[in-house]
Amino acid sequence: MKIKYLLYSFFISTLIVNAQEELKTDTLRDVIVSSSRISLPFKENSRTIQIITAADIKKLGVTNVADALQQVAGIDVRRQGVNGMQADLYIRGGSFDQTLLLIDGIKVDDPQTGHHTMNLALPIEVIKRIEVIKGPAARVFGQNAFTGAINIVTNDDLESSLVAKVQGGSFGQIIAEVTGAINLEDSNHIVHFSKQSSEGYRKNTDFDNTNYVLRSKFNKLKLPINLISAFSERKFGAQNFYGVTSASALPYEVTQASLIGFSTEVKKGNFIWKPRIYWRRNQDEYIFIRTNPSAYRNLHITNKIAAELNVSYDSKIGTTGFGIEFSKYMIQSNNLGDAEREIATLFLEHRFKLFNDILDVTPGVAVSYFSDFDNRAFPGIDLGIRLSDRIRLYSNVGYTYRVPTYTDLNYNDPSTVGNPNLEAERAFAQELGLKYHADKVDFNIAFFNRNTANFIDYRRATPIDLWRPVNIDVETKGFESSLKYNFTLGKVNNQFNMGYTYIDDSINTDLISKNGVNSMRHQLVFNYGIQLFRGFNQNISYRYVERTSRVSYNIYDLNTSFRNNNFEVSVLIQNIFNSAYFENTFVPMPKGNVLFGVKYFFE
Repeated sequence: MKIKYLLYSFFISTLIVNAQEELKTDTLRDVIVSSSRISLPFKENSRTIQIITAADIKKLGVTNVADALQQVAGIDVRRQGVNGMQADLYIRGGSFDQTLLLIDGIKVDDPQTGHHTMNLALPIEVIKRIEVIKGPAARVFGQNAFTGAINIVTNDDLESSLVAKVQGGSFGQIIAEVTGAINLEDSNHIVHFSKQSSEGYRKNTDFDNTNYVLRSKFNKLKLPINLISAFSERKFGAQNFYGVTSASALPYEVTQASLIGFSTEVKKGNFIWKPRIYWRRNQDEYIFIRTNPSAYRNLHITNKIAAELNVSYDSKIGTTGFGIEFSKYMIQSNNLGDAEREIATLFLEHRFKLFNDILDVTPGVAVSYFSDFDNRAFPGIDLGIRLSDRIRLYSNVGYTYRVPTYTDLNYNDPSTVGNPNLEAERAFAQELGLKYHADKVDFNIAFFNRNTANFIDYRRATPIDLWRPVNIDVETKGFESSLKYNFTLGKVNNQFNMGYTYIDDSINTDLISKNGVNSMRHQLVFNYGIQLFRGFNQNISYRYVERTSRVSYNIYDLNTSFRNNNFEVSVLIQNIFNSAYFENTFVPMPKGNVLFGVKYFFE
């Protein structure tokens, strides 16, 4: 803990000393947050939204989305290995099933389980930015955005280029990637291929992952047609991923996730029309004894087919957003059975701007039909007050909802039994925040509260009972803050990021929990980047986490890169001081992970 406070004091002192330095840098003030019907500049949004740009990811030196999200206050990424092999996303103390992931606005949720949320997290080489939307978002995105949503925005207008990268390091890791971009007069295309493999950092944690991505825009001079297509196959040893297993069990898992989607945007008069259709498929094969697949094997195949139309209309009284979405989910499983679920949702919201744009009020509602659960309406309202060009006070209140996954309802194994009588989760959430945005500084602080009824957790009454998902009530309250500051020391460019989150959960049951809610009671993140001279960049990252169980850990990462003409070399060191810690309850994280990399830019 002394090291943490020394670092904190050093960085704050640096901020004070350099507060008067004149430096113009790119900020997020003009970024358009496009993950909803009413697209707004980042600085005008009345919700807690954080943006991770491609430049931010590059400075961190990370190889995957999961590691990049580790540096965002309020985001709990529980990884089960290196290189984002498998990871679960939690926002503000929710569960991994309560976080919605989107790719260019496409919802890639899986009806089997939220464990598959990150199966289609795209390679970082094709990402333009990541939008993190916190708080109840059901009225904007529908039922799965219970605690928030994360939208991965892909690059759509790169200059023609070809980049190859190779990395290697600890635990026999090898990463090879090729990314090509072609920018033509009436179309552009990005193609990516990558392969990652490792012998594993402990017994039965080897993996072999393959990714393909195609991002195209056709007819861009008239009516642009956007295509996103992705395929990811992951093969990995899954020792203790879903609970403690015997040393002889050696669980093994293979997942295949694919996505294809088409969208366009039509502007006519005061209207903007955004139709979209897509298909997402996931296949999950789980073998309990790797050397004897016939002993116990699960095979699940899920499909989601969806179509949606989102519209915005500008008038004298503000901007109206409305939309309709229909999605059909299908599952075929030797354990969960065969089933179908249909969801249709109507969205409506309107943004009023009053008193010379000082006050904005955005009421809205989503009304959903579920083929296998009760129909629901999710009303909410956002409120913003512009105190100055740089300062905004905001608040939002809303209801949110999530129907159980098929794993919650039907999964059975020797230690677990499903619960087909589960009720859908629902919550009423509130938030109050303050934002400050300037050329060199971005600051945000937010207080939040969420009262959840029917939260789904695996529990049992006695040690001899089977684990069973049950509905409990949970009250979650807390606050978070984040700061980004750009400054110079002499002629050296620096960037400082800091974030803190406090979460307090109150649970109304005495039943024994399998994993426990185990939120990050305290989370502190530091990120400090420095450019000593042209082409040479260094970045140090620090995380302190104390969970509800009172278990805590400190993690330090370091990235160094140097580019000269067409070559770039890099070294990434994660967990520098070899801390022993767990993010998932049963999986110890690796110590001292080192990756050496070479990247070549073809001209």
